Amino acid sequence: MATDHNLYLTSIAARMLGMHPQTLRKYERLGLVQPTRTIGSMRLYSRDELARLKVIKRLVDDGGINLAGVQRLLSIAEVVQRIRPLMRDETLSARDARRRLSQELDALIRILDFD
Repeated sequence: MATDHNLYLTSIAARMLGMHPQTLRKYERLGLVQPTRTIGSMRLYSRDELARLKVIKRLVDDGGINLAGVQRLLSIAEVVQRIRPLMRDETLSARDARRRLSQELDALIRILDFD
């Protein structure tokens, strides 16, 4: 059953994704997804969370990547998503763009543990 705002209960989300509901709970415990909660603490998954879960499922099932690797890849993808707009933002000065890009690259180095 979907709620008013395209939010899905754990059982429905799991069925839509071909996953066990316990897997969704595990992914939440690991911080891979962050479903919203009802007042009664029931988990609700948005379309964005479902899309993220599809990526996780593909990385695990098709890519053979363990969950620690998935966490790292998702963190890297988030940094890349923050870098993309920097490359297109013509309102930033070259100095500001370099500074922000340097910060994001430092974040990547930390994620990859290359210090």
